[in-house]
Amino acid sequence: MHNTNIKSEFWRRYLDLVRDVLIPYQWGVLTDQIVCAEPSHAVRNFKIAAGAADGEFSGFVFQDSDLYKWLEAVGNVLQYQKDAELEKKADEIISYIAKAQQPDGYLNTYFQLKEPEKKWTNLLECHELYCAGHLMEAAVAYAKGTGKIVLLQTACRLADCIDRLFGWEEDKKHGYPGHQEIELGLMKLYEWTKEPRYLKLASYFLEERGRNTYFEEEFEERGRISHWTGGPVEEPNRYYNQYPYSYYNQFHAPVRSQAEAVGHAVRAVYMYTAMAKAAALCKDKELFYACRELWNNITEKQMYINGSIGSTPSGEAFTRAYDLPNDTNYSETCASVGLIRFSMEMLKAEPESRYADVIEKALYNTVLAGMSLDGRHFFYVNPMEAVPEICDASPERNHIKTVRQEWYSCACCPPNIARTVTDVQNLIYSVSGRRIYIHQYIGSELETELETGRVNLTLESDFPWKGNVKIQFREAEDLCAELGFRIPAWSAGCTLTINGERKSLKDFVTEKGYLIVKHVWKKGDIMELEMGMEPRFMQADERIYYNAGKAAIVRGPLVYCLEEIDNGPHLHEYRADVERSLQEKWEEDLEGYYSLSFSAVRYCGRVQKELYETAEVHKEYTQLKAVPYFLWNNRRQGEMITWINIM
Repeated sequence: MHNTNIKSEFWRRYLDLVRDVLIPYQWGVLTDQIVCAEPSHAVRNFKIAAGAADGEFSGFVFQDSDLYKWLEAVGNVLQYQKDAELEKKADEIISYIAKAQQPDGYLNTYFQLKEPEKKWTNLLECHELYCAGHLMEAAVAYAKGTGKIVLLQTACRLADCIDRLFGWEEDKKHGYPGHQEIELGLMKLYEWTKEPRYLKLASYFLEERGRNTYFEEEFEERGRISHWTGGPVEEPNRYYNQYPYSYYNQFHAPVRSQAEAVGHAVRAVYMYTAMAKAAALCKDKELFYACRELWNNITEKQMYINGSIGSTPSGEAFTRAYDLPNDTNYSETCASVGLIRFSMEMLKAEPESRYADVIEKALYNTVLAGMSLDGRHFFYVNPMEAVPEICDASPERNHIKTVRQEWYSCACCPPNIARTVTDVQNLIYSVSGRRIYIHQYIGSELETELETGRVNLTLESDFPWKGNVKIQFREAEDLCAELGFRIPAWSAGCTLTINGERKSLKDFVTEKGYLIVKHVWKKGDIMELEMGMEPRFMQADERIYYNAGKAAIVRGPLVYCLEEIDNGPHLHEYRADVERSLQEKWEEDLEGYYSLSFSAVRYCGRVQKELYETAEVHKEYTQLKAVPYFLWNNRRQGEMITWINIM
């Protein structure tokens, strides 16, 4: 266990934004005081179920999870900063949640208020287990942040209820969730309570998946009725047009036999995260090997350069290797949240820099892009390029919004951003024996106990803008310890000094992308690492045919893009000169950032009398300006492009 306190100016701004703006804004939506899309009714549903209000259930079948994710973010906030007013607000709604729980431990406002006779009859579509998982995650976060156990007790009673119903035993149901999540919730509950039944149940839900015909059986038992259509359907799922529904829900094979990421991207990475966590908790090498195969498949064949995943809006899903279109991709913000969690579980079990590289890529580029700088507007989908009028008119592209939305009727992404940003301190370090791994260079303080003694250190950096890192030991007395510094894939080289003395990197061992610095540390010792952060053009594997003849721009961990506001319309007409260098400039707007300018040629088109005419070449030599992808659409609506044609 270790205590981490964020000091980074960049991340403090985001933490404050989530605490001061997003969490109150989300509460306003959940309580129907702010109506942006369809009213949420999430809080109202619990009050009705608790007998404190009259009315009927409103919202999606998974509406409860929006409130649970809000509570998890609140619990995360309260772990690093006390807020009596926020805690009071959370305690009040927690009291309603506890009162809404039925005597046997069951808790789901949709089924309690709307269809009580249909509990546990549609695991594939109806999210009972999914919502339960989010309650469990929220309960642990809130217990950590406050020490209070009302929500934790509620979650445990629900877990006990589920444990009495599901499992390998003959007298239990042999089902598992359509949307994976409860596996993670149960394991967090196990880690906090040490109740082995919760780990056993999580393992059951993973291991039984793909081994029986439960979904088909329950489908027949309910008369082949779909929750989403309200009537009979041929197959028990609404997404099956390009692949069998078993692939959409990842039960096409037992989890240990799966080697390729398929189906709904969020469901997939939630399941893979749970698999990796279970493999570590149970010391299961075979299961961890399956996780490694799946992680490799995603990051080597199905991931965008900005760390987003899910290339098609049809099922919000993976398709096949190297199918990564730029203007129709889905790239749901929640999917990158899931990829971060999956990568972190892999990293904790097997420290390799590539896992931390992907966390960094998804966090800085896609998760942050999902929220505007005002904390009140959000992207559900993260395209690699967009033309507003085409996205508005084309059925194949109207899932892409070129203006962040105030909210969504299916509002999974904003609360996922909140709980991810408020948990960022747990992405920075991990501790093993006498070694401290530094995975993310986020300015912070760390207090922890190594096997060789107690240590208190500060990490100073100006990430993601500069590659200089300074470590200072505030508490250490002749402490024999190792620091494992991640050498990012984007770094062209680094230098190291200890107490002002330049060190040769040849004197240190590099293990799986981590520079291991062994030293006897004393209070006041300073270690500095400088990593090159030169901007560069990147090309894609030729098997990603959408990017043939194109280049993307990166600087350090950040992916860049062109926006119409800086460069005018018709961005596809430009050709970048990749043989000339990129020029950096610090800009003061948008909270401060480095823009990149470069030489280009515009092959000018024209408005013609006929739709097609003889080609004429008109060239204009110009300079283009690129901005970090996560900042796009914070000034005004317009065209955006990430992969730029090259000369």
